[in-house]
Amino acid sequence: MNTLSVRQGYFLAGASVLLVTLAQLNMKWGMSHLPLLNDNVLTFQFWWDTKVAVLLVAIGIFFYLLSMLCWLQALTALPLNKAYPLLSISYALVYLATLCLPWFQEAFSVSQSLGVVLITAGVVIVVKAPAQK
Repeated sequence: MNTLSVRQGYFLAGASVLLVTLAQLNMKWGMSHLPLLNDNVLTFQFWWDTKVAVLLVAIGIFFYLLSMLCWLQALTALPLNKAYPLLSISYALVYLATLCLPWFQEAFSVSQSLGVVLITAGVVIVVKAPAQK
C-alpha cells in the first residue's frame, strides 16, 4: 500500500463516517416526527402532512448508501484492523450533534459523555498504533 492510497483510504473512511452520522441525524429527526403507522398511511393526506419527515428519512437512507460505497472503497486502501475502528467515531459525532443542535433536545449525560471519550480514545490508540510486521 503506497502513501497516496492510504491517504485516500482514510479520506474515504472519514467520508463514510460523516455520511453515516448525517444519515443517523436525518433518520432520527424524520422518524421522531412521523406519527404511528396505521390505515391512514395509504392516503394522500398522510404523505402530504408528513412529507418533510419522510423526505429526511429517505435522505438518511441515501446517505447510508453513499456511506457504504465510500466504506467499500476505503477497505481497498486500508487494512481492516485500522479502518474498522474508525466507524465508531460516528457514535461520538451523533451524540455531540444531538447535544449541540437544538431541534434534537437531547439531555447531557456524564456517563454517555465518558463513553464517547473512551470510544474516541480507543479509536485513536488503535489507528495510531504502529503496524506489526
